[in-house]
Amino acid sequence: MPGVYIHIPFCKQACSYCNFHFSTNLSLKKKLVESICKEISLQSNFLPGNGLTSVYFGGGTPSLLDETELHTIFESLHKYFNWNEDTEITLEANPDDITDISCKLWKKSGINRLSIGIQTFSAEELKFMNRAHDVYQAEQSIEIAQYNGLINLTCDLIYGVPGSTLNSLEYNIKQLTDRGIPHISAYALTVENKTLLAHQIKKGMVLSPDDQLAEQQYLFLMQSLGNAGFEHYEISNFAIPGKMAVHNTNYWKGESYLGVGPSAHSYHQNTRYWNVANNALYIKSIENGIIPSEKESLSKADRYNEYIMTGLRTSFGVDVEKIAALDEEFKHYFLNLIEGYTASGYVSEKNNIFRLSREGKLFADKIASDLFWV
Repeated sequence: MPGVYIHIPFCKQACSYCNFHFSTNLSLKKKLVESICKEISLQSNFLPGNGLTSVYFGGGTPSLLDETELHTIFESLHKYFNWNEDTEITLEANPDDITDISCKLWKKSGINRLSIGIQTFSAEELKFMNRAHDVYQAEQSIEIAQYNGLINLTCDLIYGVPGSTLNSLEYNIKQLTDRGIPHISAYALTVENKTLLAHQIKKGMVLSPDDQLAEQQYLFLMQSLGNAGFEHYEISNFAIPGKMAVHNTNYWKGESYLGVGPSAHSYHQNTRYWNVANNALYIKSIENGIIPSEKESLSKADRYNEYIMTGLRTSFGVDVEKIAALDEEFKHYFLNLIEGYTASGYVSEKNNIFRLSREGKLFADKIASDLFWV
């Protein structure tokens, strides 16, 4: 069954590396929530059936929603969709927003999984990233969530930060594994256009991330979390058995999903949709009963390329029979090109399913692009 993603485009302050759509001006938050609810109504027939396997509040910073705003959104979702106690309902939260009161509110609303933006337990690295929380809040946020029964947690880590070391990464990992975190998402620090970090590097205010450091830390991350019993089921995601993210896994498997809110993406019947990334324009359009989105219908070649890209990123791998179901020509094309990577040890094959090796994961984007149908 499909899932629903809800984009909450507000943050207290801008992290230096972030290029997601958000605003630090919260004046439109109430109107934005009203528009999200109206879009849910307008899109109520977008998905096949009305049963959901997941609901995901992303952003931005969804933990900025107050009780009334969260309740209003859930009311709209319940009006048009059904789910049960097994449905994964995730809320992204910053450590500084996690309190006993907020946890009780989230549980009461139906949230059963928190995604906490820890990023690091280093004061220097938090300052470098311009995060709103401090080390104490990072530590306390986990303890508060677990104390209040929100034990299905995922925490974000960022590696490859200038000045970090294998020892500092090891410390970050240990802080999470010692606290029993069942899911960890780890991302290399990247420099995106039009971010504070890009500006700081251009002006010589901070050092640029070092690719060799990021590679060393990624290899260490894979080894350490593997030793701790985590399954490396997607390039950036690790989970103890049974705790893979339902919502994101469905993305990677090509399931249908509805995205609501400014900049949100949707996918159904081989067509991709994306809303305008502008809060004021989004609100104005929705008030007029118009969903401000563009769409792209995926050709067979597009679908092949997307399957290669997502399949190689996951432990599910790329199944030759699924390629053949698209087109036999794609199958022969893929098998011809993948041969060099299996010979080099970057890709393994078992029962006609191809997966990246540990070393191959370092070159995932290049390998995928080399296999694309051009």
